[in-house]
Amino acid sequence: MDVLHERCAGVDISKKDAKACVRTPSTKRRGSFTTETTTWGSTNAVLALRGHLLAAQVTLVVIEATSDYWKPFYYLLADELNVILVNARQVMNLPGRKTDVSDAAWLAQLGAHGLVRASFVPPQPVRELRDLTRARTQLTRERGQIVQRLEKLLEDTGIKLAAVASDIMGVSGRAMLEALVSGEREPQTLAELAKRKLRNKIPELTEALTGRLRDHHAFLVRLHLDHYDQARQARLAADRFHGPVRRRYP
Repeated sequence: MDVLHERCAGVDISKKDAKACVRTPSTKRRGSFTTETTTWGSTNAVLALRGHLLAAQVTLVVIEATSDYWKPFYYLLADELNVILVNARQVMNLPGRKTDVSDAAWLAQLGAHGLVRASFVPPQPVRELRDLTRARTQLTRERGQIVQRLEKLLEDTGIKLAAVASDIMGVSGRAMLEALVSGEREPQTLAELAKRKLRNKIPELTEALTGRLRDHHAFLVRLHLDHYDQARQARLAADRFHGPVRRRYP
């Protein structure tokens, strides 16, 4: 089988450390290769690993890792080396692997013969945009979950505000919830806090706001409202930062 990279390295990364195997031509026998496997403890050792691979004059570095452990290694090594990230499942399914061969040595052997396909790693602007988009999505989902927990809590008190107001975190619903937390329990008084079109439903609101909200319920409502506000502010901050990043995206 043809050797495309005479000097190749395989790096297997776990949560604890990274094992790097450097495969180089043997000085004793022509056509044969020697391997040297070393262990690198933490992220702080990435720069030292990069120096080690540069000194070995490797032309390809093959990285395999689960979760996001590959990121600091890939980003720093790719600055000065030809680095590819491979899918762990693809590497495991390739035939010919021996049980006594370490993962790093197997990666180096596959890379030397060009038997691995690089996974797509987006450029930095796209990575930034992805991170922000995912954060915004998570914050939006979190706000929805808070509202669901709040509705469930109100059901426990017999208050069915969500059955009348389509959005209990709207202007009217929020005013009623704040009044409940402050100690107001009179359904008619609470219903009069309705704004705009919701005022047409004051009789229904009066009935829906009749319940048995106790002090511990009010305390939990306050926690949910504060949590909702925090998530909302975080989402607004993400939106403000997301705009400039989105405009930089080519």
